[in-house]
Amino acid sequence: MYDVMIVGGGPAGLSAAVYTARKRLKTLLVSIDIGGQINTTRSIENYLGYQFIEGPELIDKFNAQINKYPIEQKIGPRVTRLEKSGDGFWAITEEGVKYLSKAVVFAAGKKPKKLDVPGEAEFTGRGVSYCAICDGPIFAGQRVAVVGGGNSALEAVLDLVNIAEHVNLVSQTALTGDPVLIAQLKGGQNLDIYLEHRVEEIDGQDFVAGVVIKDVKSGKVKKLDVTGVFIEIGMVPNSEPVKDIVELNELAEIPVDRSCETGVPGLYAAGDVTDVPEKQIVVAAGEGAKAALEAHRYLQRLGALGTA
Repeated sequence: MYDVMIVGGGPAGLSAAVYTARKRLKTLLVSIDIGGQINTTRSIENYLGYQFIEGPELIDKFNAQINKYPIEQKIGPRVTRLEKSGDGFWAITEEGVKYLSKAVVFAAGKKPKKLDVPGEAEFTGRGVSYCAICDGPIFAGQRVAVVGGGNSALEAVLDLVNIAEHVNLVSQTALTGDPVLIAQLKGGQNLDIYLEHRVEEIDGQDFVAGVVIKDVKSGKVKKLDVTGVFIEIGMVPNSEPVKDIVELNELAEIPVDRSCETGVPGLYAAGDVTDVPEKQIVVAAGEGAKAALEAHRYLQRLGALGTA
């Protein structure tokens, strides 16, 4: 029995872990990894205290801090279901392992959206990637496509034009990323941009050999000869494990109040998995701290401190 169980190892979860540990709560951190989305972030220029820092470097600093505290960590297991049990909660992993706690901070973040087109699933890991920062170097000197029009897609393109022989940017709409990123795309000698085009299919044999795109206005179909396809069309919340105990909004986010309470006593949520509007590292870290402090107050009211 733990006092608090934190699900998720991104900035919200790690921040929550620091605060629960400092409150001397018996804490369990369960996460598929440490860092979450930050591991795939190229550069961070808006986190207070750092004018510029790479995502993995910032996570290393977060991780070093939590390792100073007696926080039990289970890194690798994916929590697939959360169940209410009396005054506590069971977290059940995909391997069937169960963990019991009096309170939970759910900070599981988001995962990449899928195109759901033929060839996507078959070629994932064989030319299809959801992380240009992670996998871009594998495609050095090759022809690739990036799918999406937001900041993540634009950042992927700006990385890949320095690595790949040629980059194709395919967006179903006009570009929606920050103007400063759009401006940086101009003048790219090895870049073609296809606006208002939709990906119809990813094909190949053992590995990706091309992507079929369609002009949404004219209906004209074109095949791009590429060996890599980077899908950067946004994220969806990892809220599936709690859908049976808390009502989600239309975006599958967990609604929370200003104290990170979900409406289920003892269950708090923080970070990108919630309906808090700004999906930023500094916001997630702050929300994680709030959730941890509220969990401590909840346990005080319950009279459950020191009994784990």
